[in-house]
Amino acid sequence: MILGLLLAALPALYWPQPPATAPALTQAGIRQVLVPAEDVAGWQGTGIDVRTLPPGDLAGREPLRVPGARPQSPEEASATRRPWIDANGWTIVRRPGGRFAYQLPAGRAALAAAEAFAWGADALLAIDPADLDPLGRMLACLSTVPPLALPPVVDVAVIDDGSFRTGEVLNLMARRNLLFEAVRHPARGTPVVVKIGSREYPEREAADPESFSLKVRGRLGGRRSLRLYGSEEVLARLTGDSSRRRLQLVNYAGRWTEGLRIRLLGAWTPAPALVAGRGPQPVEDYVRRDGATEFTLPWLDTYAVVDLQAAP
Repeated sequence: MILGLLLAALPALYWPQPPATAPALTQAGIRQVLVPAEDVAGWQGTGIDVRTLPPGDLAGREPLRVPGARPQSPEEASATRRPWIDANGWTIVRRPGGRFAYQLPAGRAALAAAEAFAWGADALLAIDPADLDPLGRMLACLSTVPPLALPPVVDVAVIDDGSFRTGEVLNLMARRNLLFEAVRHPARGTPVVVKIGSREYPEREAADPESFSLKVRGRLGGRRSLRLYGSEEVLARLTGDSSRRRLQLVNYAGRWTEGLRIRLLGAWTPAPALVAGRGPQPVEDYVRRDGATEFTLPWLDTYAVVDLQAAP
């Protein structure tokens, strides 16, 4: 639970470009970067807050996938024809306290920043210079999210043996927005506990992570704390306690999503959503019924956050 109690910090930008790029950083609204130690002196007087990247820091970080959605190849395609999502939230959850790095092609910096922020990762971004402006806009949005230290909401505890097989199960569970933690010993009260190789969850079933995640979802039934309707390319992180919830949404589609329906177990009152690119936006079609709270987010590009209070 340590990761969820940390206040999310903005990911750091690693910028090995020359000091002559300072005006481009300023124009993008980026005022702080990490640079190689040998370049620090040249940045003096540029107006950019330059910090030294410690020797070996980049190489010592765990590399993360380039985030985004892509069509499945014919060899990968399943009967559902669902797009494949490259996402890293499950890895961050699996490595509490980990240090991560993204090596990003053009067009992915804003998405990576949103992902790292939503899951509270200590992350370094190495980006294509063409992405300065979208990254600057995303960082400006994320910097306005009020700090709120809440533990993750957990529906499933997965006994993690550190294996690739278990990692693939966690990956597929994350893609279905199942709220899990990877632990050695589950906390009391967790609705579902998964131990691969047990009688209830045989090892042979884990060889098909897609079906395995569906089985876990079925075991949860009506105890799922979160459900999303209207997109298979939006992943969520939910934190909270008995009086508050924070829902962060990251859209991997590479295009905007309209009319995302959200269902949270329990009675909650949502504040306006903070939507990257649009600012505060009221939620729509808010109802409480059947022991749950439902509302619609009318528009989502890359990132949004909704804070909720327990309803009276």
